[in-house]
Amino acid sequence: MSKRIACFGDNCVDSYGETGQIFPGGNPVNVAAYVRRLGERASYVGPVGKDANGKFLLNALGSRGVDVSHVRVREGSTAVTHIRIVNGERTFSGYDEGVMADYRPSEEEIGFIAEHDLAVTGLWGHSESALEAIRQRGVPTAYDASEAPFSETARTALPHTTVFFLSDDKSGEDEIREKLRELRALGPEIVVATRGSRGSIAYDGREFYAAGIVPCEVVDTMGAGDSYIAGFLVSRLRGLPLRDCMKAGAENAAVTIGYSGAWEPDGA
Repeated sequence: MSKRIACFGDNCVDSYGETGQIFPGGNPVNVAAYVRRLGERASYVGPVGKDANGKFLLNALGSRGVDVSHVRVREGSTAVTHIRIVNGERTFSGYDEGVMADYRPSEEEIGFIAEHDLAVTGLWGHSESALEAIRQRGVPTAYDASEAPFSETARTALPHTTVFFLSDDKSGEDEIREKLRELRALGPEIVVATRGSRGSIAYDGREFYAAGIVPCEVVDTMGAGDSYIAGFLVSRLRGLPLRDCMKAGAENAAVTIGYSGAWEPDGA
């Protein structure tokens, strides 16, 4: 039977100013889409506004077969991230949080999330406070701290996270290993750092594991980290060894890097 992953927290529309293109976005939204691309079931839980962008997000997720039965449609605007592409790299030029600003998972939503095989959220989702209740119900969790693994928000998540992800392409080898040791001591079973062109490194409390990237043409790096997370987590749920999970993450990221936006051009 296929696995079922709940992705909850932030969503947004990624708006590319130069081209006028918009794409679905937000860490949990992207992970849900990539989980579906890999053949597993996914749900997204979070709020959208009663505007065109909210309808766009719901339609995009629905077209991928993501369960959106627990999306809240609220008065107000859907979050928008404004993006420019400079030399193939994404540059954020603004963020309008909209109805995401005061979102917190409800008890009913937590109950729904706990029906899944795995629950995934991240730094911008205002959802870290729900992780403890989800773990208490026996559901493993994953959290993406992006570039702020020691922030107050991430520290709330750390004790209740099974797999903890961060992004760090600047630290040297000794420094990144020390960071992973410190973070794992705060609660997670596994800590994984994605490092851009330097691949990824993981620590399970006993051993460090390193994995490289999959060479590919870089069109747009938007969604690469979320793709890695989805590939890693799907492989972990399938019972693969840690090194294979890291390899699967890199392979999935390479697919996303090859097109503009976080989703395939036909994904909207």
